[in-house]
Amino acid sequence: MPGPAAPPPETGPLPPPGTRPGGALAAVLVAVGLEAVAMVVFAGAVVVELVGGRSGSTGVSVFVVLFFLGLAALLVGSGRALWRGRRRGRSPIAGWQVFQGILGVSLLTSGSPAAVAGGIALLVLAAGTLLGLMTRSVLEHTAD
Repeated sequence: MPGPAAPPPETGPLPPPGTRPGGALAAVLVAVGLEAVAMVVFAGAVVVELVGGRSGSTGVSVFVVLFFLGLAALLVGSGRALWRGRRRGRSPIAGWQVFQGILGVSLLTSGSPAAVAGGIALLVLAAGTLLGLMTRSVLEHTAD
């Protein structure tokens, strides 16, 4: 008689703390967490602009708020998947880093000193997160 079925991977227990890669995974998760917080802050800024009557288009502002909040939720969910050792968290995070890198390059060419500094920050964050995501320890941890 076979034993009880194992729980589905999404609801199963977390791997023991000693089996998680520390440095690279922690750095990726911190970066993704910062990006998610930034999305929530940007959404809040658009809400303040909308409520203050400074928005040129209510529909566009609502879309931007929902987009930023959805992106933050995607990043948080993907980070949780990485933490749990699931590979499904890698693709959305990698895709966001590529998109963020494109935004960074766009800011570099704008000419404004503040925009150039922001572009450099985005490029460094995106490159560091993408490289950390592709380290052997993170890839092995998220092989499920």
